[in-house]
Amino acid sequence: MISSLIPKLMKLNSNYWEERYQNNEIGWDIGTISTPLKEYIDQIENKSLKILIPGAGNSHEFDYLMDNGFQNVFVLDFAQSPLDTIQKRVPNCNASQLIKSDFFEHGNKYDLIIEQTFFCALDPSLRSDYVQKMKELLNPNGKLAGLLFQFPLTEIGPPFGGSKSEYISIFEKDFNIKTLETAHNSIKPREGNELFFIFTKK
Repeated sequence: MISSLIPKLMKLNSNYWEERYQNNEIGWDIGTISTPLKEYIDQIENKSLKILIPGAGNSHEFDYLMDNGFQNVFVLDFAQSPLDTIQKRVPNCNASQLIKSDFFEHGNKYDLIIEQTFFCALDPSLRSDYVQKMKELLNPNGKLAGLLFQFPLTEIGPPFGGSKSEYISIFEKDFNIKTLETAHNSIKPREGNELFFIFTKK
């Protein structure tokens, strides 16, 4: 399975994603923050948390966090176009909050990392590396929270799917599984296909 995905791994680089944004081939972008993430953010009381949104794309979550008093928020993508879009859309943000980098080469520490259509965009052969990098980037007791797709994993993607049992098996060694359940408030096209989760670093 992994060997058959190596050609995709070679393709899913910064040039691939930059071209997708340049051609507006961004069907995953719903144009606003998704309801499950909005409701999760709404219950966070500590506005000083250091937050990362990796593989952020156009990151409407960033706007929402900034508009609601969270100032210590950073987005990371290795395509430049979405970062430029965010800068235009949120002119009051600091350039240092927009990080152009390969996620796996990024070095910093965060209290909360938000997952939104990043995990599903990675070649599945990188999933264990993703888990280890998330653990590395989080402060003690830090949280990884967001949405994962639940539909069969095939070689066709991105997005690449997965299952609740698979996610438990790859995360449980390094994270406490606090919540992992079908989202009750997904947008209609994604109803039944999203798992909302909160994992804390062990």
